[in-house]
Amino acid sequence: MRLPLIKLLTEFIEEKDSDYVLETIETLEALTELPSLKDEELDVIGELISNMYGALDVANSIQQGIPKKEAMNQFMQRVLGSIDK
Repeated sequence: MRLPLIKLLTEFIEEKDSDYVLETIETLEALTELPSLKDEELDVIGELISNMYGALDVANSIQQGIPKKEAMNQFMQRVLGSIDK
């Protein structure tokens, strides 16, 4: 997960709409079905998808009234907590 990317995507969601990101995720998920993709390409697509889901999660927290910085920190703490387990 890359925090700068999640921050940028969260701002995009605030300016536009989360539907754009959801549709992009669907498109990327469909691309993963290509049998000719290399492992490195699948890794990049997977990283993009996970960052987009992260941004959606942060944007959802912000919509619930949590300040942006706190929402980002809470998200990253959950990510780091899941890695430690």
